[in-house]
Amino acid sequence: MRSVLMGMRIACFVLFVALLFLSAQAKAQTQGQGAKPAPASGVVTTPVPATAETLVPGSVPVDYKIGPNDLLDIEVFGVSELKRQVRVNTTGHVSMPLIGLVPLAGLSPADAEAMLAVAYGDKYLQDPQVSIFVREFTTQRITLDGALAKPGIYPLVGQITLLRALAMAGGGSQMADLEKVMLFRVMPEGQRLTEMHDVMKIRKGEAPDPLLQSEDMVVVNRDSRRTALRDSLFRDILDTINPFSSSYRNVTTP
Repeated sequence: MRSVLMGMRIACFVLFVALLFLSAQAKAQTQGQGAKPAPASGVVTTPVPATAETLVPGSVPVDYKIGPNDLLDIEVFGVSELKRQVRVNTTGHVSMPLIGLVPLAGLSPADAEAMLAVAYGDKYLQDPQVSIFVREFTTQRITLDGALAKPGIYPLVGQITLLRALAMAGGGSQMADLEKVMLFRVMPEGQRLTEMHDVMKIRKGEAPDPLLQSEDMVVVNRDSRRTALRDSLFRDILDTINPFSSSYRNVTTP
């Protein structure tokens, strides 16, 4: 009986040390998420060309349609009094000087520019040049799933990179494998794009931080090594303290 109790004490001590190790590792990972080291002096960052996979910050998809609650920067060339930053209301309209409410929801930025140009050109200006910059996209959304603190569906407001998206979801959980984060995207042609990103390299500046698009899905997988270790530790606990487990019976049965 003494040998059984001694074995239980040793198993509990080993378990305690292992749990302390996992806790310290998880804490170090959490602290590392909030810190992004600055690039070393003399390091030259090669710009990443704009492709279907990586958009230039400040750009919008060519097929984007303005929606309610979008924030727009509207400017008429040469007329500073008409420069406005306006938010599209719930009915899809914006209020502009001289011409009042204008319905822009459902239009592309280029079509909205043409509509405002016509409205100002009819009575007030000769050949007005209107430009619209979509500062915030509130009608778009992304899905953040997997081993995250707060997985869910989030609005795509402005330009959001992979790192910012993970921060919105509270970062990776203790079991997250941040070296293999999956990005799934449906291309305009209907093809599915699948990418794997190493978030640890992105934080170090060793890999580009991809810009997310509407309807993107980001999945953070669980680290199989940590999961296996955790399951093994819990199994050891059950085998040690459960008098009905097979391993315990093998030890105590004469």
